[in-house]
Amino acid sequence: MQRKIAAVITAGALALGGCSAGDLGSSDSGDGTTLSFLADNSDASLTTAKGLADAFNAKNTGVTVKVETRPQGGEGDNIVKTRLSTGDMTDVFMYNSGSLFAGIKPEQNLVPLDDQPYVGDVDGTFKSTVSAGGKLYGVPFGGATGGGILYNKAVYAKLGLQVPKTWADFMSNNAKIKAAGIAPIVQTYQDTWTSQVIVLADFHNVAAAQPDFAEQYTAGKAKYATTPAALKSFQRLQDVHDAGYLTSDFASTKLEAGIKHLADGEAAHYPMLTFAVGTIQSQAPGKMNDIGFFALPGDDAGKNGLTVWEPAGVYIPKSTSGKKLDAARKFLAFVASKDGCDAMAKATTPFGPFLVKGCALPADVAAPIKDMQPYFDNGANSPALEFLSPVKGPALEQITVEIGSGIRKAADGAALYDQDVKKQAQQLGLPGW
Repeated sequence: MQRKIAAVITAGALALGGCSAGDLGSSDSGDGTTLSFLADNSDASLTTAKGLADAFNAKNTGVTVKVETRPQGGEGDNIVKTRLSTGDMTDVFMYNSGSLFAGIKPEQNLVPLDDQPYVGDVDGTFKSTVSAGGKLYGVPFGGATGGGILYNKAVYAKLGLQVPKTWADFMSNNAKIKAAGIAPIVQTYQDTWTSQVIVLADFHNVAAAQPDFAEQYTAGKAKYATTPAALKSFQRLQDVHDAGYLTSDFASTKLEAGIKHLADGEAAHYPMLTFAVGTIQSQAPGKMNDIGFFALPGDDAGKNGLTVWEPAGVYIPKSTSGKKLDAARKFLAFVASKDGCDAMAKATTPFGPFLVKGCALPADVAAPIKDMQPYFDNGANSPALEFLSPVKGPALEQITVEIGSGIRKAADGAALYDQDVKKQAQQLGLPGW
């Protein structure tokens, strides 16, 4: 699931050319040091990497960072793992955080960063997704992405509604919106991956109710169908369908049309990831100020918070040594600084807040992105489950389409998903399955 959602977050980006054999490696030039920096070839990643390199090079003498590229997806994963295992990795590299990060054997292959003075400025939740064996290994590459509800602020203002902090309040708002002749919730099941958002974005609420769920889930001890807090994630998806709150064309609509429904005020809510602000800008120019964002509400207003898709990290492999190691540490210090954040914001539109103290979003960033900031300022956020557990089943989006369409009940869907993840956990050889 992490790779699928990560790919979606950069969906629509153009794939650029991969590195050639002549690009590989790095060199010292005269008295200066040249660092190689490997990033995947999605447009968003490459633009961000080049923005960081150019800004760093402009501010530093004696060290030059050159960006190299690798493919995305499984092919790119294999390249990273092979180059780490053979000691042929670039001097620094960008790669996933969370469960996929664990797959590159950080304790064996990466240089720890705990002794670096800037690590205290890095967001604690992010640090948990790039740590292993009690050691920290990465700094954030870009900002966070939130999962929750995009909403039409003009509709809310017209009907006198308040942003809900509980599921009961959310459903009450939906009832008032429907009574006003407006569709309460957009769903876009023609793009099947979007059907997962309510279930995935509910994880902060699951973790708030059962803090050890991710650990117990990975160990095969906690299941969606038999854990009340987790089962509610599927039940919420059933609830909005059964109440008749969906747009009438939910089964045949794609993301772009769903965004237009929302922006035009034909619907009030869209469960979505904040990367979709780019689609709002392209599909509904001039309507961005009408769109806001809030976390998927749970049962307890006091524990209201946001489920976050953490950014990738930037890492130093153990094969980097000597002057290059000193230069690499200097580069990571820049990435995890205000200057680094500013360089990334200039290179590409952030999907959410930066995870380094002292970094601010640009003043002109879209309103839904600004709406995420309080969840970070207040520490009211949790990583999505896929950043805490490698257990993720491939059939979730088909199951959630069925539940969200009224074809399958929530409890049955949760049990079916438990069977799906069991196969995948066994393939990974995880104990307890």
